[in-house]
Order: sequence, then structure tokens, then C-alpha cells
Amino acid sequence: MFKNVIAPVQAWLLSQGRCVGCGVELSTGKLEKKGDTEKITCKKCGRIFVKEAQSGKYRRALFEEV
Repeated sequence: MFKNVIAPVQAWLLSQGRCVGCGVELSTGKLEKKGDTEKITCKKCGRIFVKEAQSGKYRRALFEEV
């Protein structure tokens, strides 16, 4: 039940380009280019995200992408 409440909020934060943990803008985080994607580490909490080059959308990084 808890996940059903949190998931839409996290999806909204990612659509706004913000970290799901602390709400800081992901554009201010540490950026690393990896092929056609960008790996972004949040400067405040350290969560890792991936920005897709084609769509420009953010998502949480998979374990093997870290």
C-alpha cells in the first residue's frame, strides 16, 4: 500500500527533473556521459539517475549501470 502512495509522487518529481529523495534539481548534480545516456549523481543525497538522450527523461539508475 505504501508503494502505491509514493510511486506517483516520485514519478512527478522525476518528470520535473528533481531528485526523488531530496527534491534538488538534477541539473545541478555531478554529470558523467556514458554513450547516448548521461549518468547524474545528486549533489545532496547521492542517488544516481540516468537521463535518456532521445527522450530527455530521467529515471533511477539500474544496479548494473552504477
